[in-house]
Amino acid sequence: MPFENPLALAALASVIPLIILYLLRPKPLQVMVPSLMFLMKIQEEKKRFYTSITKLIKDPLFLIQLFVLILLALAAAAPFIETQEPLSGEHTVIIIDSSASMQTDNRFEDAVSDARDYVSRTNSIILAGNTPVTVLEREGSDAAYQTLDSVEPGATVADISGAISAGMQLLDEGGRVVVISDFTNWEGDDPVNAKTLAQSFGLDVEYVLVGRSTDNVGIIQGEVQAVEGSYTYTGVVKNYKNSRELVELEISTGGSTTTQRFDVAARSTQQFKVDNLKRGITEVTITTPDSLMVDNTAYVSIPRVSTKEVLVVSDVEKLPSYTALSLMPNIRTTLMNGVPADLSDYSFVVIANKERALASGEIETLGSFIRSGGESVFVASNALSGDNAGASLQELMPVITDGVVEAERGTTLEVQQDTRLSEDIKFDEVAVYTYLNATERRGATTLVSTTEGVPMLSYGTIGDGTVVYLGLNDALAEDAWNNFHNLPEYPVFWFKLAGWLGGTGTITDYNLQTGSVSALAQVQDIETPSGVENVNRVLYDEAGVYTVAGKQIAVNLYDDRESDTTLEGVDLIERAEAEEDPGIVRADSYTAKNYLDTYMIIIVFLLVLLELYIIKKRGEL
Repeated sequence: MPFENPLALAALASVIPLIILYLLRPKPLQVMVPSLMFLMKIQEEKKRFYTSITKLIKDPLFLIQLFVLILLALAAAAPFIETQEPLSGEHTVIIIDSSASMQTDNRFEDAVSDARDYVSRTNSIILAGNTPVTVLEREGSDAAYQTLDSVEPGATVADISGAISAGMQLLDEGGRVVVISDFTNWEGDDPVNAKTLAQSFGLDVEYVLVGRSTDNVGIIQGEVQAVEGSYTYTGVVKNYKNSRELVELEISTGGSTTTQRFDVAARSTQQFKVDNLKRGITEVTITTPDSLMVDNTAYVSIPRVSTKEVLVVSDVEKLPSYTALSLMPNIRTTLMNGVPADLSDYSFVVIANKERALASGEIETLGSFIRSGGESVFVASNALSGDNAGASLQELMPVITDGVVEAERGTTLEVQQDTRLSEDIKFDEVAVYTYLNATERRGATTLVSTTEGVPMLSYGTIGDGTVVYLGLNDALAEDAWNNFHNLPEYPVFWFKLAGWLGGTGTITDYNLQTGSVSALAQVQDIETPSGVENVNRVLYDEAGVYTVAGKQIAVNLYDDRESDTTLEGVDLIERAEAEEDPGIVRADSYTAKNYLDTYMIIIVFLLVLLELYIIKKRGEL
C-alpha cells in the first residue's frame, strides 16, 4: 500500500513506550512460602516472563491503545489505493461564442437556448470573447439555468481555441465540451486544431452551429486625424449585400445633426469624411436598420482642451524626459532643481535627480502631495538607490530599491502585462547596462521587467495618489544606463505615460477598437455602455462610450470579417469532421487515488469509545 507521507510512519515507534509501560506495571505482593517450594523456584522464574506476555496480550485496554497508536500513525502517512475510475460524463463545459457577429438577428439567443439542452449535473459556462471569461464553474443545473438567463454578447472577436483550453483545465476528471457558435470568424488558433487537441486528451468535444446568412451594411473602419487645427473623421462603410445600397448617415456632434447620403455598390466599400468635429462625443449612424446593429454606429471622441502643469525635478539640465514632455501639446512643463513647498498646481511630478537625494522636507512635501491624490513618476538613478533614498522616500515608491547593478553584456526587457503603456513600444530592443536592483512592493503592479524579473516599469497607489517607477535612467552620454532615450519610441512612451497619468495623451487614446485593454492606477468606478463597474483593469468589450478617470473613450468594432453576416460556419464544421483523426483513442477511465486516512480516524474514534466503556465497566471511571 503506497503512502502520501511515508515519513509519518516513524510515529509507529510510539508503540514501544506503550509495551514497556505495561511490562513495568507493579508486580504482585510476594510472601514467604515453605522451604518445600524452593525446589520449584527455578521453574517459576522461567514461567514468569511468559505469563507477563500472555497477560499483556489478553489485556483489552492494551490492545485498544496499541491499535489506536498504529492507526493514527498510518493515518498521518496518508495511505491510499489507486483505482481506475470511469471518466465522468456528468461535468459539461458549455462554451458560448459572445463575439459581435453573435448579435446578428437571434444568434446569441439561439445559442443560449441550445445551451440549455446540454445542462448536466455539473456545469461550467465560458463566454468566448477575445478573452475567455468563465461565468460559472462546477455548479449544478439550477445555477447553470440562472447564468444562461443573464449572459449577454460582447462586441469583440471570439478566441474559441482559448476558451476550449480554459475548459480543458476544468475537466481534470473527464467530461465533455460543447462549443456553440456561428464559427464565422475567430482569433487565435484554428478551432479545428483546438478540437483535435482536446479529443486527444480523451475529452468529448461537440461543435453546435447557430446562425444563417443575412444581409448587412456596416462601418468597418474609422480614423481621427488633426487637420489644420481641427479634427477630421474618415470612415469606411461596407455593403455586404448583393445589390447596390443607398446609405444615409446621421452625424450628431455638439448638439447639431447633419446627414450624408451616398451609394455603395454590391459587396463593396465607400469612404466618407466628417470635418470640423466638435470636442466631446460624435456619433455617426447608418439610419437604415439591418441584421447587425453593433456596426451601424461609429463613436468618435475628441478630448476637451485643458492645459496640464507638469513639474520635473532634476539636478541636471539636459534631460530627455523633460524634452519629451515639453514637446507635448496642452502640457506646460517646468524644470526645477528641488521640490517646491507648494505642488497643488501640478498634475503630476517627475523625480529625475541623478545624484542628489531629496531632503527630508522635500520628501514630506511630495508625500503629502501624493497621498492627497497627486501623481508622481520616479526615474531610477543613484539618488534612488537603497543607500541614498532612505526609508521615507522608499515608502512613496511602488518598488523597494537596493544597490546599482552593472550588467557588462547588458540585459533585456520583457513585457509582463500588455497595456496601452506598452503597446507599440519595443521594449525588447532596449539594451540596459546599468539599473537598480528592485523588488515590487506589495500591492503594486509591474508592467515591464528584466528577464531576471527586476521591475523596470511599475505602478501602485499611495493614499489617494498614484506613483510610477521607471527603471530606465535617462542620463545622457557617458553617464547613460541604457539606450532607451535613443529609440524613436521614447517620446511616444512619455506621451502615453503623460496621458495615462492625467495629461491629454494622443487622440488614439480616446478612440479604441473593441478588445483593447488598459490598466488603471487603482481600483475605481468606470462607466461602460451597459453600466458601472469597479475595476483596476478595463476590457473594452462593448461598442459605445466608456468614461474612465474622467475621460470619454469611444470604442468601435471596426472588423470587416466580424461584420460579414453572409458568412456561415458550415465549412468549419465539415472540416472538423473531415480532419478528425479516427486513430484517436479516447480514454474511458483515469487513475484515481482513494485515501484511507478518513476511515482510520473513524476506527480510532470507535476504539476510544470502547476503551472508555471498558474502563467504566471495571469501575475505574
